[in-house]
Amino acid sequence: MRTPDRRTVAIAAGLDVLAVLVFVVIGRRNHEQGNALDATIETALPFLLGLAVAWGATRAWRRPTAMLTAIAIWPVTVLVGMLLRRWLFDGGTAASFVIVATLFLGACFVGWRTAYRLRERTARSHQPQVALDR
Repeated sequence: MRTPDRRTVAIAAGLDVLAVLVFVVIGRRNHEQGNALDATIETALPFLLGLAVAWGATRAWRRPTAMLTAIAIWPVTVLVGMLLRRWLFDGGTAASFVIVATLFLGACFVGWRTAYRLRERTARSHQPQVALDR
């Protein structure tokens, strides 16, 4: 297994952060809470902290594009995010919210990695074959 380069790690972390931010923006818009930057950040912060804990606990930087990484960071992000939201940020954690957050973040974390893997596989299959002279 080769070590991923810093660019790959940064892109993977950025896509995971983007997934959290998209979840928050869609949720705030659907509940007509507006998209004020400070309120959006406040809503996203427990989940961004949960994501940071998940990346640290799973050492996601070692295999940032792996499906197992997605499966590992997904529940940690949701669990830590919900606990922080409930106990430190005085936010709601209704069952429906927990379900939607779990499904959305899981779909995003697994989804972009699936697309990445398919793209990599396609790129490898289209590489020219080198003939060996013997």
